[in-house]
Amino acid sequence: MLSENSLKEIARNVAKYPADQKQSAVMAALAVAQDEYGWLTADAIAEVATILDMPPIWVQEIATFYNMYNTIPTGKFKLSVCTNLPCELSGGKRAAEYLKQKLGIGFGETTTCGTYTLVEGECMGACGDAPVALVNNKRMCSWMTNDKIDALLEELSANQKVTG
Repeated sequence: MLSENSLKEIARNVAKYPADQKQSAVMAALAVAQDEYGWLTADAIAEVATILDMPPIWVQEIATFYNMYNTIPTGKFKLSVCTNLPCELSGGKRAAEYLKQKLGIGFGETTTCGTYTLVEGECMGACGDAPVALVNNKRMCSWMTNDKIDALLEELSANQKVTG
């Protein structure tokens, strides 16, 4: 069951649309549910569907279409590395390979400690900042040199230790 704060946030997003179009808030509602649960379980998808008066399959289709939604468990930090052509030409593949080596995992995998999940990202709209990475679908990291990757991993690992 979503928390009261999450339900309020979903209601705030629903209020942005005419009453007969509350389904328009589905993407925002999925983001809220994912923030609370860490990923979108079948129960979370059903809960969002109930809130928005939608068939659960419609919500499931949205959750599985967009890569910002996690329909399987992920690590505390999901790292998406853009490997589309502009990033590729500016070191995206190198950044991805360096992250794979540092974390000891490939794309679509999670570290055994559950801290990191590495995914191949689609264009993030920051071609001029390539190569780019996205942390938990919210924080854009630009010009990802090996040193910047090391600093990011150090920062995230420190955050993991503080928040447990």
